[in-house]
Amino acid sequence: MITATAPSPTSTARTPRQVWARSRGLLIALLILVIGGVAFAAVRSGADYGQLDPRSADPKGSRATAELLKARGISVTVATTLDEATTAAGPDTTLLVAGPNLLSAPQQRRLHRATADSGGRTLLIAPGPVVVTRLAPGVRAKPHRPVRALSPSCELAAARNAGTADMGGIRYTAPGTTATACYPSDGLSSLLVLDTRQNGDTVLLGSPDFLHNERLDKQGNASLALQLLGSRPHLVWYLPSLADPSATSDDGISDGDDHGGGSDEEGPGQESTFLDLVPSGWLWGTLQLTLAAALAAIWRARRLGPLVTERLPVSIRASETAEGRAGLYRKANARDRAADSLRTAARTRIARLTDVPAREAHVSGVLLPAVSARITTTGNDLSTLLFGPAPANDAALVLLAEQLDALEREVRTS
Repeated sequence: MITATAPSPTSTARTPRQVWARSRGLLIALLILVIGGVAFAAVRSGADYGQLDPRSADPKGSRATAELLKARGISVTVATTLDEATTAAGPDTTLLVAGPNLLSAPQQRRLHRATADSGGRTLLIAPGPVVVTRLAPGVRAKPHRPVRALSPSCELAAARNAGTADMGGIRYTAPGTTATACYPSDGLSSLLVLDTRQNGDTVLLGSPDFLHNERLDKQGNASLALQLLGSRPHLVWYLPSLADPSATSDDGISDGDDHGGGSDEEGPGQESTFLDLVPSGWLWGTLQLTLAAALAAIWRARRLGPLVTERLPVSIRASETAEGRAGLYRKANARDRAADSLRTAARTRIARLTDVPAREAHVSGVLLPAVSARITTTGNDLSTLLFGPAPANDAALVLLAEQLDALEREVRTS
């Protein structure tokens, strides 16, 4: 039986010191990356807001619009819950709903009830086909079109004074109503004004792009923004939040009105996907980490390649090598490989003793007759001994090794 041996003092297993020496560079780089990310997030945490946020100075934010309104005496208040938005609705207030598609059906119905009779102005940013059936009954939303410079082509004073503006996005029609349609894109308006009770109105905007910081100084965007959002002394900028408790509550109204009004086709602005809810910084961070991981993999892979023969830095006794290989065979229960190694070595040595060429040492038809001619003892089946199957157990493997040694001694002394 092949027995396990104690670890050799010349083992090639890495010590903890060696493992640390090889990996400390990568660990230090990872630590620096984590510390830098945390520090960057901490520095920007107080001023980093989302898209269309009046507090955000990012290109897609709307801080510039809010500052212009404040400079003209308009108070700007940010609301993040439906309760705040509905409470603030009134004849002297403009309520801007930045993400109507994020609201649940009960929230949308509650918002419509609060604004329909408020006498104020309600601006809906890019409501989708299903959303308009609840927030602006009678309006239909059509597929998205690219945002570009469009002329007003309507009698709305705010649009005529602003002139050309960056409009487009979702388009709207209101058949059978007296709505004012402006900034047509492919024949359908991207700005629609609906009159409501008590001198109020609802404005549907197909795209929020003209409110972004990066576009406010182009075309007549600033003028259009100031006139639409500054028609009342107070502006409530409603940013729907998933943390709003009303998002999970039911107002007790049946969802029967969800069917039959408006198309269910999907289009830009109708429903938000998971990626829309993830802050852009996280997406960029994930992309950077993925790129870093790929570069690290390439850096490590450059060392891989075909095996090459190298001189050992120290001399190792043949017995130690044999013991190490035997230990591996035993651990893997690889009696077939051990038997094959024993037979191959025995055939090679016996071939030299019987003058059989090395290239034919493992050909049974050549080696067996040569061996039979040199030995006088019988009883062992040479074919089974030199070319037979793998032993069934450890005892059979030990017996095979002894028989091969005996055969080699007999051939050598013959």
